[in-house]
Amino acid sequence: MTTLDRRSFLKSAMIAAAGATNLHMLAAQTAPLIAPKSPNDNIHLALIGAGIQGQGDTKTALQVPGVKLVAVADCYDGRLAHAKELWGADVFTTRDYREILARPDVDAVLIATPDHWHKQAAVDAMKAGKDVYLEKPMIHLYSDGPEIIDTARSTDRILQVGSQRVSNVAYSKAKELLAAGAIGKLNTVNARWDRNSSMGAWNYTVPLDASPETCDWPRFLGTAPKIAWNPEHFFQWRKWKAYGSGVAGDLFVHLFSGTHFITGSHGPTRAMGTGSVRYWKDGRDADDVMLALFDYPEGFNLSLRVNFVNGGEESEGFLFTGDEGTMEIAGNSVIVTRVPHERDPGMTIGTFTNDMQRQLTAEHGRKYPVEHPAGSTYAAVENYSAPRGYSDSYDHFHNFFNSVRTRRQPVEDATFGFRAAGAALLSNLSIEKDAIVHWDPETMKLA
Repeated sequence: MTTLDRRSFLKSAMIAAAGATNLHMLAAQTAPLIAPKSPNDNIHLALIGAGIQGQGDTKTALQVPGVKLVAVADCYDGRLAHAKELWGADVFTTRDYREILARPDVDAVLIATPDHWHKQAAVDAMKAGKDVYLEKPMIHLYSDGPEIIDTARSTDRILQVGSQRVSNVAYSKAKELLAAGAIGKLNTVNARWDRNSSMGAWNYTVPLDASPETCDWPRFLGTAPKIAWNPEHFFQWRKWKAYGSGVAGDLFVHLFSGTHFITGSHGPTRAMGTGSVRYWKDGRDADDVMLALFDYPEGFNLSLRVNFVNGGEESEGFLFTGDEGTMEIAGNSVIVTRVPHERDPGMTIGTFTNDMQRQLTAEHGRKYPVEHPAGSTYAAVENYSAPRGYSDSYDHFHNFFNSVRTRRQPVEDATFGFRAAGAALLSNLSIEKDAIVHWDPETMKLA
């Protein structure tokens, strides 16, 4: 049993990220120069979308030294009022995020809107000269990806996607272990994210004052189909495909970002999904149970599962299987179980004649003489755990603000984010088409 302290974990993270950092630095050499912010200056942050995720993200972001919240945009007046309760009466609030983008004192925005607003808010922000932390999934439609990537490049803004697993020190350790051959050659990855509660199934509370007067319903709808005011759609938007991306966009995308970070893969080439609304039959059109299989060009298969009626407690994790062992990620811990192949393959000779058995036994003995291993004991199981109280969300925001200051590319740029979200949404596409679907992870296009 091995427990690593924070310093050891961070060292592993730096080693694992070195290759990606070199690529980012090479790209930066050809990009227009923008003066880095002084580490002593506050980065002025604005929040766009002050729901559950947005407020939680902001609380974490403000723990990073040198960050100040100056503005909040949301379509519900109650959340704007609460923003002032949380962060002070001097915080500027508005229903229209374009008013935030027009402010010269805003350096960066945190976008935590419903998925169908991700692309437009991010593109508008970058064109207004703001750096962007964009909640996952990066896209709602496949056409969103190229536009976000192109805008980030043309404006030379920092855009980081909010799948914090790529900043997790445990995942960095898993990446290091896999590359070092701890479990041999990888052949399968099994990942899950299960829940068994009403809140876990997105049945969020609707406030008593919800109405067309307190909620900007037309602005919320944006490009979505125009329907009559519906408070459940407004406050529980993840349950409908018009605004969200289902369990694939909410949870599968985390599993993809983790898989891609650890393996170094750009994504799958073939996908097959299945799912349905099995329990939460409340009018939603987003499945509450989904399973999917993916083929990766590196020679492994990925199996994903989300179950909102799993009969137990919430459960998230990975199992990486190689030809010499397994590596499990549970929370902020990594457990490696090594089972190396035996040198002696054994024999199946009992059905042969006695004479043939003697000949084969003699030949086998010459080829595989009996060995008597010596030396130190062998650790079949090793456990690596992040420090108690560790937060990968904090590290992810710390990495983002460091990129804002230094103008170096972030740990999860738009290309990485598109490859993770594009792969995740293959599950939805397969179910919709009732067919196997194909994706080119290099060109990031549906085949």
